[in-house]
Amino acid sequence: MINLVKTWHAFTSAPHRVFFFWGGVQSLLTLVWWMADLAGRFGELYPPISWTIAPTDAHAFLMIYSFFPFFIFGFLMTTFPRWMNGEEVARKSYLPAFLLLATGSVLFYIGLIFSLIILKMAYVLFMGGWGFGLYGLLRVYFRAKHPDKRHAAITGVVLGLGWLLLAGFVSNEVHFIAIAKVGGIWLILLPVFFAVSHRMIPFFSANAIPNYVIVRPNWVLALIPSFALIHGIFDLTGLQAWTWLVDLPMAVCAIYLTRVWRLRDSLKVPILGMLHIGFAWLGIALTLYTLQSLTLLFTGQVILAKAPLHALVIGYFTSVLIAMATRVTLGHSGRMMKADRLTWGIFLAFQTVAMLRIVSELPGLDLVVRSHLYLCAAAVWLLCFGVWVRKYAPIYWQDVTN
Repeated sequence: MINLVKTWHAFTSAPHRVFFFWGGVQSLLTLVWWMADLAGRFGELYPPISWTIAPTDAHAFLMIYSFFPFFIFGFLMTTFPRWMNGEEVARKSYLPAFLLLATGSVLFYIGLIFSLIILKMAYVLFMGGWGFGLYGLLRVYFRAKHPDKRHAAITGVVLGLGWLLLAGFVSNEVHFIAIAKVGGIWLILLPVFFAVSHRMIPFFSANAIPNYVIVRPNWVLALIPSFALIHGIFDLTGLQAWTWLVDLPMAVCAIYLTRVWRLRDSLKVPILGMLHIGFAWLGIALTLYTLQSLTLLFTGQVILAKAPLHALVIGYFTSVLIAMATRVTLGHSGRMMKADRLTWGIFLAFQTVAMLRIVSELPGLDLVVRSHLYLCAAAVWLLCFGVWVRKYAPIYWQDVTN
C-alpha cells in the first residue's frame, strides 16, 4: 500500500507525467482500434465492423481530440509557467483535467462498440476535462506579468476554440462534425504546433549549435495561424481550389525557417535533430497542399487525396510530438538531455509512417496495394510508439525529480 501511494504521488507530481503517460497509451489504443477497423473494411480479414458512428469520424476524433491533446496539455502546463515566469499549474487544475479526459477516452471506445449514449457521455467528459485544463493554463496566463505572452496567447485562444469545436461531436450533426474535423487541424493543431516550434526550436538550437543566430520573426507567428484559419474556411466552404492562396505563402515561410534554423547542423545532435526533422515536414505538407489546390483549380482533379493531410498530421505534428515529449521527459526527470540510439532509431523509423501514408494516397494504385500500405503504416506506428512507451512510460511513476 505504501509503495502504491508513493507511486501515485510520483505519477501525479507534475502535469506532464500523467498527460504524457496517457497520451502514450492513446497512441497505442487509437491505432489498435484503427487497424481493427481497416482490417475489416480494406483487409477483408473479416466483415467490416459496425460502429455506433462512422469510422472516419471516430478516427478523426481519436487523433485530433483524444491523442494530441494529452501531449499538448502536458507540454503547455509545463512550459506556460516558464514562458511567462508564472506560477505552476495547480494540481487541482491538471489532475481533474487528466482524470476526466482519460476516463472520456476509455468510454469513447466502449461507446463505439455498444452505445451512442455512452459515446455522448465520453464527449461530455472530454469537454469537462478540456475545460479544467484550459482553466489551469489561463490562470497562469492572466496572473503572469511577463511582457511577452504571444505564444501563450495563441495556444490559449486556439485551445478555447477547441473546447467549442468539441461540441460538434456532441451534437452528432454532420455539418458540425465536419467543422470540428477541419477546425481541429487548421484552427487547433497547426497554430499550437507552430507556436511551440517558433518558440522552442530556435531556443534549443542556440544552446546546441555553435555560432547560432536566433531567427524568430514575429510576422510569421501572426501569418501562419491566420492563414491556417483561412485555409479551414476555404475547406469548409468548398473552395479547396483556392487554398493555394494561403498554402503557398505558408509553405515558403516554413521552408525558409527550416533553412535559417539550420536543419543540417541540428542532425549532429539527435535530440535537437528530431525537432528540426519534424518541423521540415511542415514545409513539405504545405507544398503538397499547394500542388493539390493548384491541380484542382486547373484540371478539376484531386490527385493527392489525403497525402498532404498525412504529411501534416503524421509528418509534422506527430514527429514534433515525439521529439518534444522525449525532451521534456528526459529534462524533467534529471536525465541527460540526449537521445540514445534506440530513441533516435524510433524517431527515424517513424518517418516511414508518414511516407507510407503519402505513397498510399498517390493516384494509380490498386486498392489491394493501397489497403496493405494503410495497414503497414499503422503497424509501423504501433511498433514505434510501443517501443517509445516501453522505454519512457516507467519514468513517469518511478522518478520524483522535476
